[in-house]
Amino acid sequence: MEHADDLFTAAVEDRLKGQAPLAARLRPRSLDEIVGQQHLVAAGAPLRKLIEADRLSSVILWGPPGTGKTTLAEVVALSTNRAFERLSAVTSGVKDVREAIERATQRLGQHGRSTIVFVDEIHRFSTSQQDALLPSVESGIITLIGATTENPYFEVNAPLRSRSTLFRLEPLQTDEICVLLNRGLQAEAMTATPEAIEKLMQLSGGDGRQSLTALEVACALARPDQVTLNHVESALGVSSLRYGRNDHYDVVSALIKSMRGSDVDAAVFWLARMLEAGDDPRFIARRMVIFASEDIGLADSQALVVAVAAAQAVDRVGLPEAQLNLSQCAIYLARAPKSNSSAQAIWNARRDVRDGVDVEVPAHLRDSHYAGAQEIGHGVGYQSPHDDEESVPKVEQSYLPAQTIGRPFPQTPYFRPTDNDR
Repeated sequence: MEHADDLFTAAVEDRLKGQAPLAARLRPRSLDEIVGQQHLVAAGAPLRKLIEADRLSSVILWGPPGTGKTTLAEVVALSTNRAFERLSAVTSGVKDVREAIERATQRLGQHGRSTIVFVDEIHRFSTSQQDALLPSVESGIITLIGATTENPYFEVNAPLRSRSTLFRLEPLQTDEICVLLNRGLQAEAMTATPEAIEKLMQLSGGDGRQSLTALEVACALARPDQVTLNHVESALGVSSLRYGRNDHYDVVSALIKSMRGSDVDAAVFWLARMLEAGDDPRFIARRMVIFASEDIGLADSQALVVAVAAAQAVDRVGLPEAQLNLSQCAIYLARAPKSNSSAQAIWNARRDVRDGVDVEVPAHLRDSHYAGAQEIGHGVGYQSPHDDEESVPKVEQSYLPAQTIGRPFPQTPYFRPTDNDR
């Protein structure tokens, strides 16, 4: 009976493999079959050496979708003498984590065999789930392979991250996508026009899985004829734009740095990237308001007026029309002269306050608008500039705290104007 069950299970597995998506059917079974990520898997590369020697310690594989994180983990599973357990952060809870650790503990104690635990989409694990892994990772009961599309410095607990080696996977290059597409055509027993292949390569976004999925649909539409550009365009439909939390911070950083560098076209491009991805236009407007004072400041005080007006327009008009206001603002900010002297002034002054300078208000600057104030010396000796007959008053008095023995003194001047400041 057991033999019959095994045959039935094997038959089911074979049937599922035949019906699996093209990307799953083409998944590499060795390091030499992996496309891309040569900085990790080429001969002599660090990750390859660890895998081939079966000396892999806990790692976090970080990269965009379709770059081979799961593929690498499965190659490890085929290469290692250690037991391999797979968990998905989407479907596994703390109970599943603890059961996997318990099996690993028994395996190590009874047979002396170590266990690798692969956690796909580890960024979706809660803090408690990640904490449940930590003691076993630390003690060496399990070797963790975590895969994430999000920045692990944001999404993976610091103690768990510090006990793992971080490997970054990069989007696939177009020539690497071409290799995958040719493998896919061979697996589907189909051919495609050069224009169709070129279109798939252009719109893949470095995502190998997405390119193979689109090719599979195009093949289904074309069969039994050759895949053409029309089939590819029908298969692609509306291209989904990859945009995770990590992309959000990276793209807004690119927008700010492009405006700071006075590159108008780049600023408009990154603005378009954020809008096409559905980023909140109010967030973009807030960043522009901050930029107007932080990076332009007194070099062009009108920049703050323009940025605030754009933020108000976003609230009143909304998208899609508000894209016009944001574009105008981005171009103005990029073209404006730059100075961060006003930003440096407040940063330096706050640094002094944090560093413990004397913050006591001098007696002559204290409030004297109440009965008895002068009796305790408040306001005594204050000279009002309005009493000076000069058109530009030149009253000689200090407005900073008096220097106190044993206390640091403010490191002025805080405001150091540049040639651009007006």
